[in-house]
Amino acid sequence: MDAVIIGKLLGFTMVMTRISAFFLVAPIFGTPSIPQTIKVSATVLLSVFFSLINPPVAAAQQASAIQAILLLGSEATYGLALGVITSILFATVKLAGRIAEDQMGLTMAEMLDPLTDEQGLPIATLLELIFSIAFLAANGHHLLLKVLHHSFELFPAGQIPSIATLTGNIYEATAMMLTASLQLAAPILAALLVLLVILALLAKIVPEMDIFFISFPLRIAVGLIMLIALMPFIDGFVSETAKMMAKILPL
Repeated sequence: MDAVIIGKLLGFTMVMTRISAFFLVAPIFGTPSIPQTIKVSATVLLSVFFSLINPPVAAAQQASAIQAILLLGSEATYGLALGVITSILFATVKLAGRIAEDQMGLTMAEMLDPLTDEQGLPIATLLELIFSIAFLAANGHHLLLKVLHHSFELFPAGQIPSIATLTGNIYEATAMMLTASLQLAAPILAALLVLLVILALLAKIVPEMDIFFISFPLRIAVGLIMLIALMPFIDGFVSETAKMMAKILPL
């Protein structure tokens, strides 16, 4: 009887370990602005739910002490990998904002990021906030919970993919993030490139004009105009993020 209870507790602990590790780094759920009591309550409730609908494998419930420690470590690794992949894909819009800010000359400007409680660049932080709102409005948090659900369907507690598979998917997510962020920032980069060509021509035509003095406000103005034009596409990028997550996750 005691062995059965211990096995059930171990199975529940493995489920909670995977969910806790996922919530630790996942977007939205892992932000410091969410109180710890809410995170702990959500983790426990979801652990109870997933342990009932997707019980751990029988062999895991009969593990020895050393095997139990290894199983918990494996679950933590799997949960962290899932959270890291979702965070990488979620950071696409923020990276696009940083690329645009670098070309606009705003790398020295800083503001407090309310999602991370850290100093961040203003345009990247603004795009991240807008994308987060659009993500939640499109029930993106349900998508993150589906990622957890499918992970337990494919790999019940006590089973995880190979480390090679986990690292390979993290690399793939990073490549997708870099490609998508460059595509998202491409209109702003193209507009700024055209502006620089025009300024270079003006410098040749009117040598006495202080191009350096007027280029800085012009780069900011053109970048902001293009950023405003880009805003409607951020809402549509939520579906693209969902497609990228569906392509990689669950592992």
